[in-house]
Formats: sequence, C-alpha cells, structure tokens
Amino acid sequence: MDDDRLVRKEIHFRGRVQGVGFRQTTLDIASRFDVAGTVENLADGQVLLIVEGRAAEVRSFVAAIESEMGRFIAGVDVQESPPTGKFADFRIRY
Repeated sequence: MDDDRLVRKEIHFRGRVQGVGFRQTTLDIASRFDVAGTVENLADGQVLLIVEGRAAEVRSFVAAIESEMGRFIAGVDVQESPPTGKFADFRIRY
C-alpha cells in the first residue's frame, strides 16, 4: 500500500514563522505521530522541516502543522526524496 511506503520531505515554511513558537509547536505535534526528523529556523526567516516516516503519517503530521500554525504560514515549498534513515527521533535543530 502506498501509504506504508517510507518518505522524506524537506518543507520550507514562509511567512511569520519565526518568533511565534513554530518550532516548539512542531515538536509537540511530532510527538503524536510516528515520524523522525528536525525543524529549524533559517537565516532568511523561513523554517525548514525535514521529516521521514510512512507516507500516511508524514501527510497527517504536516496537515496538523498547517492546521495549528496556518495563520502564520504564507507559503510552503515541498521537496520529496528517498528517506535516509539518519533520524532516530524528532527534534529542534539550533
């Protein structure tokens, strides 16, 4: 089943996504899903999310972020690539 395949997504969130608790909220949301990866602020004002997991879990996780933080998000760029398996958990990257 396609929802069970492992995926990796790199997602850039644009808008007023720094200084609003975006990373901590993303970390809290991640605890509700079987995903691994990182979230970090970028120097250009964006937030970068790298997430790996089963396609259905990743899709639901990202939807939850957009639902809870959507008022701060002006744009989203998504790149999908093969998972690396390098993440053991989900954490904020500083």
